Amino acid sequence: MAKHLDLEEQEQLDQLKHFWAKYGNLISWALIVVFGSFAAYNGWNWWQRNQSAKAAVLYEEVDRAVQSKDLDRVGRVLSDMRADFGGTTFAAQASLLAGKAQFEGGQLDQARETLQAVLNDSKDEGLQAVARLRLASVELQAGKPDAALQVLQAKAPAAFEPLLADRRGDVLLAQGKADEAKAQYEAAWKALDAGNELRRLVAVKLASLGVAVDAGAKP
Repeated sequence: MAKHLDLEEQEQLDQLKHFWAKYGNLISWALIVVFGSFAAYNGWNWWQRNQSAKAAVLYEEVDRAVQSKDLDRVGRVLSDMRADFGGTTFAAQASLLAGKAQFEGGQLDQARETLQAVLNDSKDEGLQAVARLRLASVELQAGKPDAALQVLQAKAPAAFEPLLADRRGDVLLAQGKADEAKAQYEAAWKALDAGNELRRLVAVKLASLGVAVDAGAKP
């Protein structure tokens, strides 16, 4: 009986050797791919978290510089942030913050460059829309209404369309195109909710153009 079992075990062993000789390399490579992919996935997640943490620290630096109105420091920190973390959401948000501060501080060229970077680097359509609204204000302040209008022509998420229409109205009015401005204000007014504070402001703009609307009425 023992001899019979030995022969059976030997046969199984031979079959295993044959199977491994035929499929061993394939199995080994499959395992390498599976475990390699798992390791790469974990490594990527760790890298992403690490990058986000570093970007968050620089965002705080930009925010503090903005609060203290140190525009030179804002520019320096933002430059470092864009160099290392240009594609992150933190970089886009910091650029929006910095661009607003630069605009209010009269640094129109710097503000234009900062906000344009959001359009170039960010993939977030909402952040891009905010950048367009602020960049249009920069161009209008710089006496470039045509450039401002061009910035506002791009498609944006539906929630931002009334804001873009309102800003287009401002630009067109600055160009002396009252009828076109009126059409943009009317589009913005109709799209905004009745309780929206901006809707009341748009109603005032329309009133100045001879269009009477009830700011609190439903569209």
